[in-house]
Amino acid sequence: MNRHPAASTMALVGAVLLFAGAPTAGSAVPKPQPWRPIFNGRSLDGWVPKIAGHPLGDNYRDTFVVDHGSIRVSYAGYDRFNSQFGHLIYRTPLKAYRLRLNYRVLDPGVPDAPAWARSNSGVMIFGQAPETMTLAQSFPVSIEFQILGKEGDGPRPTGSVCSPGTNITIDGVVAKAHCTISTGPTIANGTWTRLELEVLPDGKVSQRINGVEVMHYDHPELDPRDPDAKPLIAARGGQLGLTEGYISLQSEGHPIEFKDIEVQEIR
Repeated sequence: MNRHPAASTMALVGAVLLFAGAPTAGSAVPKPQPWRPIFNGRSLDGWVPKIAGHPLGDNYRDTFVVDHGSIRVSYAGYDRFNSQFGHLIYRTPLKAYRLRLNYRVLDPGVPDAPAWARSNSGVMIFGQAPETMTLAQSFPVSIEFQILGKEGDGPRPTGSVCSPGTNITIDGVVAKAHCTISTGPTIANGTWTRLELEVLPDGKVSQRINGVEVMHYDHPELDPRDPDAKPLIAARGGQLGLTEGYISLQSEGHPIEFKDIEVQEIR
């Protein structure tokens, strides 16, 4: 029990200042709002599936199912994966916020999924509007908080960042690789794991696994070289910077479960 609510409030304000920097004269300190669930544990209300080769809203062969309070990426109804990459998209775009959820990678994967997709999934942020995705598009233009499970005997750190159709800056340098490896742990499949994300009003992003920061970056932008990003850039009059977007959960050829999905907006 917290016996000192005033001290707790001061600690929360201090944490915001630590992340965002001291306010300038006349500026408002960003205020975290109450945490709220964005998955009700019973249905996919508020979410929409988009699977490559299928129209928006078609939950092909029940790829995304709700079971015992979790969203499960399931391939029980598939004969073959056939590069049908999918995403379950939260219908409301978000700006500055914190996200937290629990996940566990399951077994086995679909046999014909690419080798790199084994024990591989992710949470996409800064995603394009689902209605702007093409029928055959495999991934939304977005930034991925990558989830990796253990495969083989070597290290396979979870919590890396990938950038389909986007660019990010890490420690002042624009990342050249599609995926930048995190400092996260290698976690055995079947293990419930805590994922936390923070997107601050100034564009700084941090990723945490089990409470430990494993990746940080800033300056999220659309990539003018990417064919999926080009029409989005044109529709925005050439503007590249990303300040908001959609969250989605990946179906990438390997089953995974997500639960306790909550958001805390920062206004």
